[in-house]
Formats: sequence, structure tokens, C-alpha cells
Amino acid sequence: MTGIDQAESLLRAQGGRVTPARRRVLAALLQAPRALTHHELERSLAEQEALDRVTLYRVLEWLVRQGLAHKIAGEDRIWRFNAVATSAHRHAHFHCLRCHRVFCLETLPTPAELHLPEGFSVEGVELTVEGRCPHCA
Repeated sequence: MTGIDQAESLLRAQGGRVTPARRRVLAALLQAPRALTHHELERSLAEQEALDRVTLYRVLEWLVRQGLAHKIAGEDRIWRFNAVATSAHRHAHFHCLRCHRVFCLETLPTPAELHLPEGFSVEGVELTVEGRCPHCA
């Protein structure tokens, strides 16, 4: 299954409109080996056909609201986006302190259950490991 086919399948399963922009952006995120900034994604998409910057922002925010992508805040105050190919976003991230790239760590165990005081409920957990990626080490 190609990235475009997988993106279309996820969009259809979610129930949203399958637009060319949504399909292209989600496919690019699914194929990326790491989380991408808006500018990295914009450059990547421009290799085939440029996508309007505002449209890209809107598509990314829509994908995040629908649970098809997540955004990760970097210490450099730049958002990075990655596709969520499964129903839940439950994994850690690795932030390289040198090149500022962010990678998803799918195999790193995260707390399955948090014991919070009475009355609190968990809606999300962010775990970011910092260091140097293999390229920068």
C-alpha cells in the first residue's frame, strides 16, 4: 500500500472529507522517518506541487484535531508534526539537542497507567528524551 493509499484509507476511516491536500499532507507525514516542521513539510510537498502555506497550516491543524497527526513542541519553539497511524498516540519522542530534529520512539515503554490523585483524569502524556541523534553523536 502506498503512502497516498494509506492516507486515503485513514481519512475515509476517520469520516472526514478526502481532499487532495489532506491526502498529500498525511501521506508525507506517514512516509517521514521523523516528525517534520511546517517548513520541512512545505519543502517536501513542493517537490511535486506546491501547497499554499495557509492550506498546509489548516490541514495540519485539522489532522491533529481528528487524531490523525500529533504536534510536538520543540525547545526551539517550533512545532513538529507526525502522523498517527494507530488509534492512540502513546509513545515517547527523542529531541536531538544539536540538530533539533524530533523522532518518535515507538518501542520505548511509556507508563501504561498513571496513579493520579482522586478527581484527576489523564487525557494525554508527553515524554521527551533529549540527547544527540545518531547523525549528531
